[in-house]
Amino acid sequence: MSITFPNESAEYRVARDLLMQDEIALRRAMEAVAVSRRALPPGGLVPEDYVFDGLNADGVPAKLRLSELFAPGKDSLVIYNFMFPRMPQDDRPGPSEGVTAQLKREDGPCPSCTTFLDQLDGAAKHLNQKINFVVIAKAPLERLIAFAEDRSWKNLCLLSVAGNNFKRHYHAESPEGDQLPMMTVFHRSGDEIRHFWSSEMMYGPADPGQDPRHLATLDTIWNIFDFTPGGRPSNWNEQLSYDCCHASAS
Repeated sequence: MSITFPNESAEYRVARDLLMQDEIALRRAMEAVAVSRRALPPGGLVPEDYVFDGLNADGVPAKLRLSELFAPGKDSLVIYNFMFPRMPQDDRPGPSEGVTAQLKREDGPCPSCTTFLDQLDGAAKHLNQKINFVVIAKAPLERLIAFAEDRSWKNLCLLSVAGNNFKRHYHAESPEGDQLPMMTVFHRSGDEIRHFWSSEMMYGPADPGQDPRHLATLDTIWNIFDFTPGGRPSNWNEQLSYDCCHASAS
């Protein structure tokens, strides 16, 4: 099936139909990768029942074990590693208001991770209907909760790993202590919890002019840029706040 739009040229339609074939091939490739991912053999057993700092069902600070992050009937756990603190060399401005505005810039949250989590906060309430989704960071719990309030996050389950070795064991922290934005998936079968998949492309080679895009299929903002004539901007990066883009009153 081929469609046309007002005043398009024959040249455009031929090129667009050819592009459609590439888009279909990409869709098929993405599904093939998903099938291969689901067919992975069992990963390694978790070495310990990691203890996190979080909020319990009553909103009270509590110690939560990894095994307790699996709700009844939901055997997949997806963990996103929030870079809070950010990379030391990240010189983008820190928060302009709230508790975290008082922190040294290097102790504050990563703007790119924050932008990603702004998107996932809306998705989380839907994800949690079928799986368990949590966000972890090295920052103390009170900083995480304060920053979430500043960002108006309502649906993310935020946990601090300040007291365990989870990030080191699962490659979300460099030997120097820098935080890394890995996503890690675990699967529970009976009493066993095993590693299923992690976004290892972050450690793989990147093509010229590209970053590893280890979570590229999830990042709405950069994918929308790909739909535009200019593509992904090379001279722009996410910020914690912007001076523009406020709709004016009519």
